[in-house]
Amino acid sequence: MLNILIVEDETNLGSTLEEYLKALGHQCVWAKTGAEARVFFQSKKPNLILMDIGLPDTTGLVLAREFRKVRKDFVLLFLSALNDPEIKVEALEIGAEDYITKPFALKELILRLERILKTQTSLETLPEEITHGPLKIWFRRYEVKDAEGNIIALSQKECAILEFLYKKQNTAVERDEIITHIWGEDKFPSNRTVDNYIVKLRKWCETDPDKSIEIQSIRSIGYKLIVNN
Repeated sequence: MLNILIVEDETNLGSTLEEYLKALGHQCVWAKTGAEARVFFQSKKPNLILMDIGLPDTTGLVLAREFRKVRKDFVLLFLSALNDPEIKVEALEIGAEDYITKPFALKELILRLERILKTQTSLETLPEEITHGPLKIWFRRYEVKDAEGNIIALSQKECAILEFLYKKQNTAVERDEIITHIWGEDKFPSNRTVDNYIVKLRKWCETDPDKSIEIQSIRSIGYKLIVNN
């Protein structure tokens, strides 16, 4: 079960999402304005936010940045009629897991939520904090700390990939295996997509000159996460 905050000023869509998600067993509240969303964010402490871009009193991008400063342990999905590449990039930079363009099928949204729920359930089997040398991982907070002491927020997919590699540490993992586990069989990205996610994870662990954790490329296959301490 997910604890969901819907931020959507379109009445038909907002009420449909609230009714549908509650029928599936999720806890759900619906805010029609940024002001309402701020109240619900503080009181309900959602672990998933479905965020519209255009709101009557602010924008979803501004609101998401505010929320990220307070907490980083929630999954963020943008729902918007704006199909602007620059806005999509800005949304992803905030740490959004995805950007779904309206109109969309409810089944598409549910499939994405199922992947998120599967990831959260998997993360609960790991310790709250994992330390290797100066590097730290907080899977349930979607955060890591690099060797320089910087706290870095991870998206849901970045965290899921790191968790998958960590559980299979010292074992070569094929890109196709990562894709199937993270994205599922309903939607297949390219191998290049996986490589792009690995780039950020590598930048994090490569801050440690002693390589307490390293992610090696296995040519023509995929990747291997190695714990050296």
